[in-house]
Amino acid sequence: MDLAPIAASGPGKCDLKIINALVVDGSGEAGFSADVAVDSGRITGIGNLGGWRAEETIDARGRVLAPGFIDVHTHDDLEVLNNPAMDCKVSQGVTTVIGGNCGISVAPVSYTQDMPPPFPLLGNPDDFQFSGISDYRDCFGRSRPAVNLAMLTGHSSLRLSVMKDALDSAATDAEITAMAELLEQSLDCGSIGLSSGLDYPPALAAPEAEMVKLASVLKSYSGAVYTTHMRDEGDGVVESVRETLRTGRASGVPVIISHHKCAGTNNYGRSRETLSLIESARKEHPVSLDVYPYTASSTSLIPRFMRNAEEILVTYSDPFPEFAGRPLQEITAEWQCSQEEAARRLYPAGAIYFQMNEDDLRRILAFSGTMVGSDGLPSMSHPHPRLWGTFPRVLARYVREQKLLSLERAVHKMTGLSAQTFNLKDRGLVREGYQADLVLFDPLAIEDTATFDDPKRPARGVHAVMVNGLSVWSNGEATGHRPGVFLTH
Repeated sequence: MDLAPIAASGPGKCDLKIINALVVDGSGEAGFSADVAVDSGRITGIGNLGGWRAEETIDARGRVLAPGFIDVHTHDDLEVLNNPAMDCKVSQGVTTVIGGNCGISVAPVSYTQDMPPPFPLLGNPDDFQFSGISDYRDCFGRSRPAVNLAMLTGHSSLRLSVMKDALDSAATDAEITAMAELLEQSLDCGSIGLSSGLDYPPALAAPEAEMVKLASVLKSYSGAVYTTHMRDEGDGVVESVRETLRTGRASGVPVIISHHKCAGTNNYGRSRETLSLIESARKEHPVSLDVYPYTASSTSLIPRFMRNAEEILVTYSDPFPEFAGRPLQEITAEWQCSQEEAARRLYPAGAIYFQMNEDDLRRILAFSGTMVGSDGLPSMSHPHPRLWGTFPRVLARYVREQKLLSLERAVHKMTGLSAQTFNLKDRGLVREGYQADLVLFDPLAIEDTATFDDPKRPARGVHAVMVNGLSVWSNGEATGHRPGVFLTH
């Protein structure tokens, strides 16, 4: 790392001055020693700021100052409204979240019956009260969360709103037109793109052509992206990657593969093939992906998802809440039934599926186009530890311990690359004029403490987190400030 201070302009004044920091600025370039000034929510100076006057000064000696982490894959649509302090995110240095992933955005949805899986992962039917993004934005503004949020529009939400109970068929031309109109309304009101969850019941019947037509709507909106939970992450993972790449090329919009994995023992090692396909496609078309740093996934408890899992842990069950945190095998033994029958009795329910290989995870995480996203599910009573631990885990396990990534490269995957990919203006870098979304952490001490047995534990080593220039986390506690804003293009 280059520890030589950089030059700064003449004396100035600011609200906050952070001195003696090792600045890892999110670009991927070498870190450097500098002071950073923050005023009126923005970064106003970087360098030797000894002559600057500040209302408050923080001595960051021995600590890294980085852009606030951007969680590119979340299901925080309702969490930012119900628990706006967002301790699960700010405690690990996250300052911005992308909601509406996997095809299930909380808006636009106009449906009053029982929600098909995976919608219960977000909340109850009564929680889906937003007929459009504008309604959601109004509620977000009243809630005043501690983090910024940008919202994708879910393909399954569009299908649910337009097709109602006919989800087990391909959409007609008229239905695609109606979904396209809803998508346009969402984009006009601030949505940053379209997400799909083609592995889930509401979208299983959607053919490739349906996705191409809807993704093509994005071409008229600068910066809009298409993200996808692919049709198959197990035995059909390679063909699913091919389908995703075809959809991106045919629609002419950037495509992002969500939480890329090769699930099931039969597919361990196949990331070599999938990443080769992605790398080749990136030469001609924008393709990115995200990953979380664990070899277990988490989603709805559905019999179809059990085939690739070596072990299954129940995360919540509406009919049997007392079973949260218990292995499904124990429950089946107690009930003397099959896993499929137990899943039907427990539903609505969620689960953690142990079904991935560490070598694949390392390979995907190290890939040049990979960002970091938690895919955390805050509605679960016993969630996957990724909800509280994703970003510190990357820095502790894959930077400090295993040295898979340099500190600068890891921070880039959590910040600058994410802001660039999702076209988030003035975020993701420590730059003069950028919004002061910042995290201060000890690179020798930062680590995740959340476990599969005890998943709701904050990380160690995160000393301060700022969103739009205001402190939201300091010395292990939330400050009470909630300065988050709704981000659009």
